[in-house]
Amino acid sequence: MNAEPKSAAAATVRTESRGFISEFCHSSVGRKMVVALTGVILLLFVIGHLLGNLQIYLGPEWINAYSQHLRDLGPLLWMIRGFLLASVILHIYFTIQLAIENRRARPEAYLDRNYVKASWASRHMVVSGLVVLAFIIFHLLHFTARKFNPQFPLLKLDPLNRYDVYSMMVYGFQNVYTSAFYIVGLFLLTLHLTHGSSSFFQSLGFNNERLTPKLAVGGRILAWLLFIGYVSIPIAVLLGLIKPAQQL
Repeated sequence: MNAEPKSAAAATVRTESRGFISEFCHSSVGRKMVVALTGVILLLFVIGHLLGNLQIYLGPEWINAYSQHLRDLGPLLWMIRGFLLASVILHIYFTIQLAIENRRARPEAYLDRNYVKASWASRHMVVSGLVVLAFIIFHLLHFTARKFNPQFPLLKLDPLNRYDVYSMMVYGFQNVYTSAFYIVGLFLLTLHLTHGSSSFFQSLGFNNERLTPKLAVGGRILAWLLFIGYVSIPIAVLLGLIKPAQQL
């Protein structure tokens, strides 16, 4: 006697159970939280990096000592760099995943309406993020690996036998094209931060009607203050307000 075929409703589907981390990373909420948390980590780095760079206004002694202090961290410095690199990769990866997810879920009929409501920064988060990644890579090769500038190998150590980071930064930003690329990269980073500040609290579940909008505005203000602080350095160099300690 042949068994009767089972109906579609009675059919059983075999599913593989995922671990908590896998399930979390495959959920929309989990991805948004990863993007938000890695964004905070990277924002804190951007703030700290700016505070270090602004020491160029205090003279060679300050910023050269700051650079030497970082170098003295040894293996810990490379662990921090690895942690930041992992944060960047996770941030970009899950941002792309969310963008793909949103595009698949968005009906074509509502494209025009969504474009009207969404800001330029929110609609180009992936593109601006990839450009910022290219900017970070160039920045590391430029100043950390000391590439792209023939003057860097000619610089001698300062009187305390430290790298003359002060003069290196000045000679690096004296190149108009380099400074222009930095300013464009920082502008895109700022747009990225302005949108991130408005979506960060929502991603973490903070939906207070009064407090959340104020925090988002504060985040945007912080992003533009960071932009002003960073771009002030290449602009000051190009205007001749900051001169190298060594003349080549």
